[in-house]
Amino acid sequence: MRALRVALAQINPLVGDIEGNLRLIRSVLNQARQVHADLVVFPELAVTGYPPQDLLLKPRFIGENKRALDEAAKSCVGLVAVVGYVEQGPLLNRSAGSPLGAAPDRYELYNAAAVLADGRHVCSSYKLVLQDNGAYNEGRYFLPGQTSPLFDLHGTAVGVAIGEGIWSWERSRLAQAEVIVNISASPFCTGKRRLREQTLAARARENGAFVAFVNLVGGQDELVFDGTSVIVDRNGIVVARARAFEEDLLVVDLHSEEKAPDRSTRRRAGELLEENDGMVEQVALKAPDFAAVRSPIVPRVEPEPGDLEEVYRALVLGVKDYAGKNHFTDVVIGLSGGIDSALTAAIAVDAVGSEHVVGICMPSPYTSRESIEDVADLSHRLAVECVTIPITPLFEAYRCSLAQVFRETPMDQAEENLQARIRGTILMAFSNKFGHLVLTTGNKSEMGVGYATLYGDMAGGFAVIKDVPKTMVYELARLRNRMADAPVIPQRILDRPPSAELKPNQKDEDSLPPYSILDPILRAYVEEDRSIEDIVALGFDRETVVRVAGLVDRSEYKRRQAPIGVKITPRGFGGEWRMPITNGHRHF
Repeated sequence: MRALRVALAQINPLVGDIEGNLRLIRSVLNQARQVHADLVVFPELAVTGYPPQDLLLKPRFIGENKRALDEAAKSCVGLVAVVGYVEQGPLLNRSAGSPLGAAPDRYELYNAAAVLADGRHVCSSYKLVLQDNGAYNEGRYFLPGQTSPLFDLHGTAVGVAIGEGIWSWERSRLAQAEVIVNISASPFCTGKRRLREQTLAARARENGAFVAFVNLVGGQDELVFDGTSVIVDRNGIVVARARAFEEDLLVVDLHSEEKAPDRSTRRRAGELLEENDGMVEQVALKAPDFAAVRSPIVPRVEPEPGDLEEVYRALVLGVKDYAGKNHFTDVVIGLSGGIDSALTAAIAVDAVGSEHVVGICMPSPYTSRESIEDVADLSHRLAVECVTIPITPLFEAYRCSLAQVFRETPMDQAEENLQARIRGTILMAFSNKFGHLVLTTGNKSEMGVGYATLYGDMAGGFAVIKDVPKTMVYELARLRNRMADAPVIPQRILDRPPSAELKPNQKDEDSLPPYSILDPILRAYVEEDRSIEDIVALGFDRETVVRVAGLVDRSEYKRRQAPIGVKITPRGFGGEWRMPITNGHRHF
């Protein structure tokens, strides 16, 4: 195997913007030519963006995707490219294997990777293992593929795998490959990157091949793609790693100076073709041989972010891309003086810049002096504009209007929630008037048990920390303070007990278990699907566990009406959580 220069194009496409994505692909093709790459590899569904969801049901969208691929092929001169796109097959056979919801006149669709060379579309590989767990639901749109082409590039056998097909790994199909390119759209969640690299390393060792994994980067609704593309050598060692949460072009020279694993027991390509009934294609490609004119490239291995840093950067990128891709330049946040709104504001500043963030402080009769002072301090440290709009006159007007109806009843949650809904109305009015995106500030612990007000603190366009447990909110706030020359979140905000301040001397723990107990129970019940008995066996009080589980189940109607937010845990309250609202089943 001669030196093969591979460029991993870690790009941030926009779902549905096929023309814009084509321009991005062409730009990267030019960059790859300038560094004399033999092969440039783009992520899964680079042409359409990922996930395109029900755009795939529109024939025009599929046609535009194919035309864009043809244009990309024309630009692919002087190198070979692997590009993710949607392939359209013959008219759909309405059989048991058909995608769900398919119309009688629909075409078969495949999640595909095109091999482009010499200005033409040479061949395609189809995704073998479709993802129907979590937020994917690929079986609704695609049929599983069977074709796994191998192509010869300067004497190197190159195979193509899409997505988690390489995790399941059908060894027989790619047994002859010396380099396997794995194009992917793998969303971020805590701990996934480490597991991903371990799996890729295992596959590289098992197959005795280099594995070049290229991942999408960027935010798409609730999903954030972290990038962190890697190349793993035959011994399972990461020899190159791209930047995390940023677009990047990772260029690496692959060569066989080290001793390769013994391949003598492997079947030859002809035997493989016969065994798989021709399902493995052999394609010979030509590209300019730059070996004599290019200088060697020192592999670049970007450092691995820490676990908390990964989460913080995912949140920042999620806000940045949700605002930017939906044409919002400015955001507005209700600042309460609490830790949730403080962290949300810090993330927003890092995402869109302090000059594009407006905070609104809306004190009520129960807002403490300390909260008002802390809002002012936070705003100064973050250099954001802060507007104060007291809600006491509006609250009193509501109470006066409702006095006759509410007569002879004590003050309770109705009056508490009125304050939250007044604040939500003010934020939405500000958004309507000036075009700002409202960022809500509720965390996963609150959303889990319904400790939030519909049309109040839940009102908004994007829920930044919707998937962040309360205990992690504090950890991220401390991390953000360590990242700055001087702390941006006042220490008093970190130290004060959390409170909604909707009635005198209110504390969160008046209504909820301590977050140090609540969060592990929620993680076990929501993310791990553990039973009540299993959670009690972990050492938690049964009465508390049953109470928390009941709150989770009864609060589904609220969560269904909440804005989307960044997913950072293995299972968030979004596309992965599909509980019925009207539901008579109880787990206790």
